[in-house]
Amino acid sequence: MQLGMIGLGRMGANMSIRLIRAGHQVVVYDRNSNAVADLVKQGAIGTNSMADLVSKMTGPRHVWLMIPAAFVDQTIAGLTPLLSKDDAIIDGGNSYYKDDLRRAKSLSAAGIHYVDCGTSGGVWGLDRGYSLMIGGDAVAVARLDPVFSALAPGRGSSQPTPGRKSRSTADQGYLHCGPSGAGHFVKMVHNGIEYGMMASFAEGLNILRHADAGLKVREHDAETTPLRDPTEFQYQFDLAEVTEVWRRGSVIASWLLDLTAQAFASDSELKTYAGRVSDSGEGRWTILAAIEEGVPAHVLSAALMDRFESRGEAEFANKVLSAMRMGFGGHLEKSGEKPDATPTGTKG
Repeated sequence: MQLGMIGLGRMGANMSIRLIRAGHQVVVYDRNSNAVADLVKQGAIGTNSMADLVSKMTGPRHVWLMIPAAFVDQTIAGLTPLLSKDDAIIDGGNSYYKDDLRRAKSLSAAGIHYVDCGTSGGVWGLDRGYSLMIGGDAVAVARLDPVFSALAPGRGSSQPTPGRKSRSTADQGYLHCGPSGAGHFVKMVHNGIEYGMMASFAEGLNILRHADAGLKVREHDAETTPLRDPTEFQYQFDLAEVTEVWRRGSVIASWLLDLTAQAFASDSELKTYAGRVSDSGEGRWTILAAIEEGVPAHVLSAALMDRFESRGEAEFANKVLSAMRMGFGGHLEKSGEKPDATPTGTKG
């Protein structure tokens, strides 16, 4: 099958290569001409503009966008006049599902199909395959099945779920989740869950990291390290070894744990990281959906707030806390504490 790919970043390039290896013809375009040249070496058909890409494809055309959500609308605006009735645009990035509803309606009026495809797999997808969560009309989704099948991990990537009777393609690693927006809605919640899982690993490992607090406590640290009995916290855990043992047979074994173990194996103190954790939007949208639906999402909300705090967004709030403690109790900030450090222990 022929597919156009616009956007040859880490995921777009690897997805193109995976499709080429599966025997598909991939026509590629990126503003970075070097990225195009690299894919041509892999067997892709290179182009120098969206118009050039469309001209080198035969109808009905299927053009996959693998670009940041902020640039999808302007790309669709430039691409739509070049396409014909019954062509399809696939957004494989992390767009907001409400934008999908608007885009699908607009493109439908021009006779163009719009498919939203939440794509998970990151930089490892070239070899592992990509988990695909798909939304859109059944006609376009069915036509694209060979592409989805090639990108997905396939049935052999995991053991069958005992007792499962469904005959959908979910066990191959891709699923038509519903009409327009459904794919990105499922991917949005997937990423919200990811935030929570990552936060739980981070918090648990942080507790292990500070289990030697009793070895560090001094009299003038008694308030900032409120241990009732310092002898109870004299453990110096090797987190590389702990994460490794968890990987083997434990209930929390997972790919995220695998990646965590790899990080500790190469840098046991994680000195190459500053600890500023970004968010790309999906976690926020997941919480907004929970609010609009009126359903609780305590863990996911806390994980998102933790990311905000990691970027220094709590610094002023912490200064306010320090000022109030000084006001009501005369509590001076301890010498040696970082001015932007989050207070430990109680806040009273």
